[in-house]
Amino acid sequence: MSNTTQKSATPSKTRTSFYRRLYVAHLIDQGIASVPDLMTATGMPRRTAQDTLVALEELHIDCRFIAEPGQRHNIGHYVIEGWGPIDPRWIAEHAQQLREALGYPAIGSSHSDQ
Repeated sequence: MSNTTQKSATPSKTRTSFYRRLYVAHLIDQGIASVPDLMTATGMPRRTAQDTLVALEELHIDCRFIAEPGQRHNIGHYVIEGWGPIDPRWIAEHAQQLREALGYPAIGSSHSDQ
């Protein structure tokens, strides 16, 4: 909480966990909404992606899985049905900074603001 101008090069685990949740919710809202798609977009392992999806509830982000009819093995996608106290406009405006802080690769031009 200090007001020093020097920033830490590496965000804390608490901060990266928070950023990861916000960024994953943003990706889902942008249509990158399955575990394999999230893994591709971020480079995170399957288990981390799955754990992050479950942890969205801790931020009161209502994320639901929609199974594809007739498919087996939990084939489907996620949707954000409610953001709780989180402002999705703020996340969209800061998505690039969140992505960079997390060290995730850039998303293709079809998903970026240009």
